[in-house]
Amino acid sequence: MSETDQYYVERCLDGHPDDFRYLVRRYQGVLLAHLAGKLGNKDKAEEAAQESLVRAYFKMDSLEKPDLFFSWLLGIADRVAKEHQRQEQVRRQREAIRSFSEETPSPEFSQDYALEAAIAELPEAYRQIILLRYYGHHSCNQIAEKLDMPLGTVTKTLSRAYSMLRQSLQQQHNESCEVQK
Repeated sequence: MSETDQYYVERCLDGHPDDFRYLVRRYQGVLLAHLAGKLGNKDKAEEAAQESLVRAYFKMDSLEKPDLFFSWLLGIADRVAKEHQRQEQVRRQREAIRSFSEETPSPEFSQDYALEAAIAELPEAYRQIILLRYYGHHSCNQIAEKLDMPLGTVTKTLSRAYSMLRQSLQQQHNESCEVQK
């Protein structure tokens, strides 16, 4: 029997902090993919994922609904990613001021991260279901149960997310073709 997030959160809060490793194992890959899409760099994503998990561990007592741990963790990760992006922006601005030259545009995402970047741009509801389905390896039934929503809503949301991803990836492709001309 697979234990629920709520079980492990409650175990941690009841004085068994070692049980947090089960939550880390369950969501580490999904979290890393989510952050790679936002930050566009595997190393930065790994750093942000680690920071997100540490923050989640130390703030676990503020989690009001233990059964929604993953959604809560994604919220923490989004805040960490924004902080990292702001720090990077400040660093670049300081560098530009020092060199008295115009700031060069930020590097484009590598092909490895094109899909993750497109996923990161999806609205939260779509992104969450895509992450659970393809990076969390959950079935549509499991997602419906985990998010407490009808199965039809999950499948319809996935369908719309696919359409949005196709559109975004096609647009990225078209833009890169124009740049090469």
